Amino acid sequence: MPEQLTLAPPRFEPPFWLASGHAQTLWPALVRRPPAVARQCERLALPDGDELNLVWGPGPRTGPLVLILHGLAGSATASYVQGLMAALAQAAMGSVVMEFRGAGVRPNRLPRFFHAGETEDVQCAVQHVRARHPDRPLALVGFSMGGIVGLNWLGRLGVRAAVEQAVIVSAPLQLAECSRRLDRGFSRLYQWAMVRDLKAMLARKREAGCPPPQAEAAFRARSLWEFDDRLTAPLHGFDGAADYYQRCAPEQRLGCIRVPTLMINAADDPFCPADTLPPPGALTPWVQLAMSPGGGHLGFVAGWPWRPRYWLEPTLVAWLAARLNRPRAAAG
Repeated sequence: MPEQLTLAPPRFEPPFWLASGHAQTLWPALVRRPPAVARQCERLALPDGDELNLVWGPGPRTGPLVLILHGLAGSATASYVQGLMAALAQAAMGSVVMEFRGAGVRPNRLPRFFHAGETEDVQCAVQHVRARHPDRPLALVGFSMGGIVGLNWLGRLGVRAAVEQAVIVSAPLQLAECSRRLDRGFSRLYQWAMVRDLKAMLARKREAGCPPPQAEAAFRARSLWEFDDRLTAPLHGFDGAADYYQRCAPEQRLGCIRVPTLMINAADDPFCPADTLPPPGALTPWVQLAMSPGGGHLGFVAGWPWRPRYWLEPTLVAWLAARLNRPRAAAG
């Protein structure tokens, strides 16, 4: 049995001026100016001959370290990633971002892309960070798609997942249903933006001379389902988008997690609404769901328009610091 997760973060209450889930989702993407963060990029060689980027943030050379997994079509420059890296550094904690294959300024070498069930790259990154810093407590934080991958990794490895704690933010658990939700009403705006960004990632791979063979078909996709059906699924051995979503949905692996894991979600998230999440009683003692009534998708913006506060960053840092700044033997 794990040490009690206990003391989940206080529920986020959205301010009146940013009350809807759509407003919470759009504000950070359109308005926020992320803090400037010093970063150092490292190319990590993978067993199949490919490479991916590890982006190290500022912070001390000792003490807790956090591996960050970004969202779909994101990178280490995403505002929520830079905000967390800056907050961790202020709390004397280090950070490193694993950019998925195809993400970042410099794409990976091989035609391969990334997908929700690709957990071997996370394992390689964790092993590399552990070998480089064997005495530092290590945690994992995954945002949205990074949270999906993080949950799949945690569930597949169970007790062999070499991190002390994990926090997963705004991660869809039912991939097929969440993809269908994104193809309805106002949520199509998010889908359009994601498909546009995925195509931009493909274009960079094409310019670098390593496009997937399905790239041209994917450039004609108009929805996330079509993109995954035309490129993600066939490129990575799945029989279409439906098979990909079913086999990589993290909800089926929550019961196998053996690392204390906190999931943070908002009931008004337009990507993964509350009815796609498990009720608290369905979770094991290893996994805790902190559900807030508002916050949107990777939003959680408080304060005032002229002085917004981003609730996630201090909340994540406080929760992690309370658990990582302890003797390793007592860390769970």
